[in-house]
Amino acid sequence: MTEIPQNGAPSAPILEIRGLRKSFGDLSVLKDISLSVEPGNVVSVIGPSGSGKSTLLRCASFLETADGGDILYDGQYAMKDGVYASKAELNHCRTRFGMVFQNFNLFPHYSVLRNVSEPPLLHGEDKEEVRERAMSLLKKMGLEGKENAYPCQLSGGQQQRVAIARALALRPEILFFDEPTSALDPELTGEVLKVIRQLAEDRMTMVVVTHEMPFARAVSNRVIFMDKGVIVEQGHPEDVFGAPTQERTKQFLRNYQS
Repeated sequence: MTEIPQNGAPSAPILEIRGLRKSFGDLSVLKDISLSVEPGNVVSVIGPSGSGKSTLLRCASFLETADGGDILYDGQYAMKDGVYASKAELNHCRTRFGMVFQNFNLFPHYSVLRNVSEPPLLHGEDKEEVRERAMSLLKKMGLEGKENAYPCQLSGGQQQRVAIARALALRPEILFFDEPTSALDPELTGEVLKVIRQLAEDRMTMVVVTHEMPFARAVSNRVIFMDKGVIVEQGHPEDVFGAPTQERTKQFLRNYQS
């Protein structure tokens, strides 16, 4: 669903992927994947395990090297016809996004505050400004008073909220979430999904790989269903969940809801 700004022109996508391909040896994991993400939109990516969802995010964030296709951020090529841009151009593209992993990936020997502050400090930002921003983000995440704690002293839900604050500390244009609740029990899952819902209400642009179907239906502007490395179906969440057109989508949703 393309957002229409007040001047009536469609928003230019923050992220465009065209014909993306990725294989691991003889296993083709992504096959001609194309999608775009407009400012303020939430795109949820659903599908069975092994469908290529996480690899898609890892290629979009340069954690995996794609084999072919185009990746653009704000119209700037990070990869064109399978050839990556220069190191300087890729580093510039990296400032456009933040990544939240399923297993938190916090530094265990850093305090909560340092975990959140470290990325912008490494980019040379002013120490006091970074501290003020980090404290504000921790408050927004419901973690006020936890700044001096260490990850081992936090619940899984709290650790994931620290990870979200860390991803936001660099003020990215788009956030990627790779199954952010898969390591959490149901109660803690609710904590994290509440934060992501709030970010959606704040018009944060996000791509969320998730198995939380009610969440994807409620929060997304667009849902993408993947299977065996291809996009089988995509559209408005009420269309994908309520009236899917592809038999594979129907089967997946029936199995998931049974």
